[in-house]
Amino acid sequence: MAETVSRPLLDLYPNRGLVFTRGEGVQLYTRDGTPYLDLMTNYGVSILGHGHPAMLRAIAEQSERLVTLHGSFGNEVRTRAAVALLERLGMGSASICWTNSGAEAIEAALKFAAVAMGRTGFVACEGGYHGKTLGAQVVTHGARYREGLPALLSNCRWAPFGDPEAIDAAIGVDTAAVVIEPIQGEGGIVVPPDGFLQATAEVCRRRGVVLIVDEIQTGCGRTGAFTASGEAGIVPDILCLGKGLAGGIPVGATVVSAAVATRVPRGAHTSTFGGNPLAAAGVLAVLDAVNEEMLTKVRERGARFREGLVAVTRDFGLEVRGRGLMIGVVVGDGRDQILKTLQRERVLAIPAGKDVVRFLPPYIVDDGDLGLAAGALGAAVSAAGAKADQSP
Repeated sequence: MAETVSRPLLDLYPNRGLVFTRGEGVQLYTRDGTPYLDLMTNYGVSILGHGHPAMLRAIAEQSERLVTLHGSFGNEVRTRAAVALLERLGMGSASICWTNSGAEAIEAALKFAAVAMGRTGFVACEGGYHGKTLGAQVVTHGARYREGLPALLSNCRWAPFGDPEAIDAAIGVDTAAVVIEPIQGEGGIVVPPDGFLQATAEVCRRRGVVLIVDEIQTGCGRTGAFTASGEAGIVPDILCLGKGLAGGIPVGATVVSAAVATRVPRGAHTSTFGGNPLAAAGVLAVLDAVNEEMLTKVRERGARFREGLVAVTRDFGLEVRGRGLMIGVVVGDGRDQILKTLQRERVLAIPAGKDVVRFLPPYIVDDGDLGLAAGALGAAVSAAGAKADQSP
């Protein structure tokens, strides 16, 4: 087994036993040139695959001009990226705080909501995940994310995901904001009932609290629309983006409505690398590439992939859920073994929740690769089922 964690690195990640040295298209390659079908895309980051020509060109050209620049100075690329993103979101009167990651985008969102409202409480959903920085963990549900930090993470009330009435009941006099995901990713690719986003937005409007929508995983086209909240017809007070927003260059964006932005003082959140020109160039390349034609492919290929997964798991009665190219298969207690079997078949997927195999393919994936992955999952599930049947 190849060593993936060297001694100087803090032991924080599971060791999947592979070393990758390059990527091309939908494939990652080990040191000896063995290809693996990448259907995890670094947890949803590499939405255009690896080595996309437009991304490489944008990064190369910008790297020759200016890589990084503090936010106290103006930069044309940074401004163009902000204007283009706001136009794509239909939030032209909003403002953007550029960050380095999705978790930092959440950190800024929580801070802005608390400052704007003069309150420090939050409401979030059971099963939700918003990052592993300290502020983000305040609104991330689950003991395994909060262990060891209970005294610091107490100012959040929880409501069942998909239940706007429960969210309403959880709002108190100290509540600054409600934080939701349109689809829970880390929680297990959980799709809420129709109308949940709209009803929650109405609750927040009526109760006078900020609505923060976390589209770090669902955004930038993952569900087949540029944002799931936009497809639902709502405009959050604060929208958080990250992961694939710059096609692999670290970036996050906290998009703040004018009503909230006017109550956020200068210096409330700054970031040395936030909005650096290299990341901004990546954002512009992604916004250009993720056009309506690509979004149509995400919807259509995602639907066919789900159909294929249903077909190969039908005999086992497994649930396949998701939207676009954000897909989960509920496989039960054998999830980790199934992931290992897929990896042996050179298909990379990731876990979600307690019992879900998660697929986050690059948008450039074709039906042939998705069919191969569906067949591999069917064989892995069958093997895991046969093994379970033979156990005493």
